[in-house]
Amino acid sequence: MILDNFRLVIITGMSGAGKSQVIRAMEDLGYFCVDNLPPMLIPKFAELCAQSGGKVSKIALVVDIRGGEFFDTLVQVLEDMEKQGFLYEILFLEASDATIIRRYKETRRRHPMAPHGRISEGISRERDRLEQIRGRANHIIDTSGLSTTELRGKITALFTEEHEQERMTVTVVSFGFKYGIPMDADMVMDVRFLPNPFYVESLRRKSGREALVGEYIWKWPVTQQFMEKLSGMVDFLVPHYIKEGKSQLIIAIGCTGGLHRSVFVAEKIFEYLKGKGFKVNVEHRDIKHNVVE
Repeated sequence: MILDNFRLVIITGMSGAGKSQVIRAMEDLGYFCVDNLPPMLIPKFAELCAQSGGKVSKIALVVDIRGGEFFDTLVQVLEDMEKQGFLYEILFLEASDATIIRRYKETRRRHPMAPHGRISEGISRERDRLEQIRGRANHIIDTSGLSTTELRGKITALFTEEHEQERMTVTVVSFGFKYGIPMDADMVMDVRFLPNPFYVESLRRKSGREALVGEYIWKWPVTQQFMEKLSGMVDFLVPHYIKEGKSQLIIAIGCTGGLHRSVFVAEKIFEYLKGKGFKVNVEHRDIKHNVVE
């Protein structure tokens, strides 16, 4: 018997409608994905996943006409699963004939239903063959006018559980410009304009994680104004990144050496995001280059 928190999504539809993009989006949402699984194997595979003790609770299976004669058993397999108490959803992807033809022309691939004929003929045959399964679909998406980002957004909206809305991981990294910008950064903030504790002898060898350094940096109005603006920008951007389907965001905060100002600001942003309920980490990349008491 399928558990309440178990989710099985069967992805099917027209060749060239975007199933490859969808399966990648589902993987980013934490789904265990299998491409081109024969329909007769679906019940056993779903049962094994459901009995994994919660280790695999979300699976997405691409099943389409590439399976040849095996595909024709899909409807019967689904009916048998319903009788056994299996719950599932069908996502059907389609696109206009003109869109599919253009995509096949761009990739120079042969249509699976017309390997030696015209693409338009293959599309017509495939539509007829998929008519029955399309009628059983829970979700139908026409990808004709959608960009990859827009399609990912639709998948995120459909298949993200309510408690997973903040699933994106945010990593805040402090660094020193003299050692180079982190190559994987999505956002880079330069805080070298803030007052520098380096020029205060008693603070020079302490890091931005220490209270005395933090008090020094925070006492200046420019620091407080900057943090207010940075927090507002983060409030604006992060929900949009989540909506777009981004699974990880890396915010890099840099100062000259990566010891004082960048460390302090990174810690502040980390605490701010943590307080908002986001999944967030903080790393101080270049403290190791400095001698800290």
